[in-house]
Amino acid sequence: MDTSDTGGQLEEALERLHSAGPERLGRLTNHAPMVVEALAARGHADAVHGWLDRYRGRLEDLPAAVADVTADNWREALGDPRRVADWIAHFSRELSDHPWRAVLATWWPRLLPGVYGGSTHPVIRVGHAVRALEAGASAPRLAELAHGLGYWAARHHTVSGITSLPGAPTARASLDAVPAVHTAEGGFPARLAAVRRLPAWAEHVTDPDTARERLSELVRAATHRYATHGHGEETMLVHAATAPNAVLRALPSLPRDLWAPSLHAAWTASAAVTAMYAPAEPVEWSPSVRLTAEEVLERALAHGDEHVVKLTDTALDVGDDRALAAALRSVELSTPLA
Repeated sequence: MDTSDTGGQLEEALERLHSAGPERLGRLTNHAPMVVEALAARGHADAVHGWLDRYRGRLEDLPAAVADVTADNWREALGDPRRVADWIAHFSRELSDHPWRAVLATWWPRLLPGVYGGSTHPVIRVGHAVRALEAGASAPRLAELAHGLGYWAARHHTVSGITSLPGAPTARASLDAVPAVHTAEGGFPARLAAVRRLPAWAEHVTDPDTARERLSELVRAATHRYATHGHGEETMLVHAATAPNAVLRALPSLPRDLWAPSLHAAWTASAAVTAMYAPAEPVEWSPSVRLTAEEVLERALAHGDEHVVKLTDTALDVGDDRALAAALRSVELSTPLA
């Protein structure tokens, strides 16, 4: 896809969105930039504005700036959500002065330890922005990368002190071995603080190509798992698949020496989400009818929920029947967008 493939509709949608902040009500993520990119990338640019019209009541204005983020003070601004407009402005300047892949390569290792921030939404937004830029650069797509990186920097949140448990040879078995966090108290930050043990998996991988293969395996396993475990929390468990897939999408735009660290960060994020929202028991589930990939996408679009659309987008990347079944399971479990 290049910019002409979307008829300029993705650009128009992003321009509509860039006066809005990355969150609403101080904690809920604005998913619109990710969804419109997914629809455009999947050949549904003609549906972008209609979907956005349905979603626009959930948008809030971008918060006011506080003070410039600079090369000298960026560390003290990292992880401060009040500085989101400052961070977006900083990345807008960086992207006007340097090639976007160079900016991404500089900041990716700085931001990667904070992948948990914003319930993993910032890295997901960056993954969508990178895919759009790889398809064809434009001013609104560069601005979207600035917004994604700015959101990630403002919500940067690290985790330490997690004990490594014995892992399993495969991503699927290792996700099955993740111990559940037995608490229903609080939101994502409180649940994340309760995650103290996670299985090790692929921790010795250093070869970039192997890292990419293992990351693809993780995305496939987490997507498949949603069909049988998504009822634990139909919204949040989507991120066990979409967060590592965002990292996977970014790999080709990054230096190869960042691929293995990216795998390790993606694993811990996916495993942590799995721990935080695990159901008491899996359920056996399969769709009543077998649909094509395009039919599944059309059902997701008609349903409209942002997480359903994004999981379906990831399921289409995986591309097999079990992944499509997971997407249909999200349609069944989730509340449609009004």
